Amino acid sequence: MSEADRDWDDGDPERLYVITRGRSGPAEQTSFDLVTLIVARAEPTPAMQPEQAAILRICGAPLSVAEISAYLRLPVSAVTVLLTDLLAEERIEARTSVPAAILPDRALLEAVMHGLQRL
Repeated sequence: MSEADRDWDDGDPERLYVITRGRSGPAEQTSFDLVTLIVARAEPTPAMQPEQAAILRICGAPLSVAEISAYLRLPVSAVTVLLTDLLAEERIEARTSVPAAILPDRALLEAVMHGLQRL
């Protein structure tokens, strides 16, 4: 492993500091979770951070935040910061997971079922 490779090791805290520009979390309150799907809405530009450009390249088809984190070999917290920036610039679209269906009360279901049986 060369000296340059050791400087940018995946677990290097300085690398994460540079990637996130010193931020430990997103500046805005976002609803990214591990299963939020991300889709690119723009092409990467030469002036972009390499990690943000990589996100736009791999998100041609929807990918979850967890998958992006794994592909980039970055912690979810760092990926969330990058995604927040891309979302603010309208370069990505975030699709939240479908919430679990809220089931009606059991007593109501039984009443409807008994009513239907009487017909």
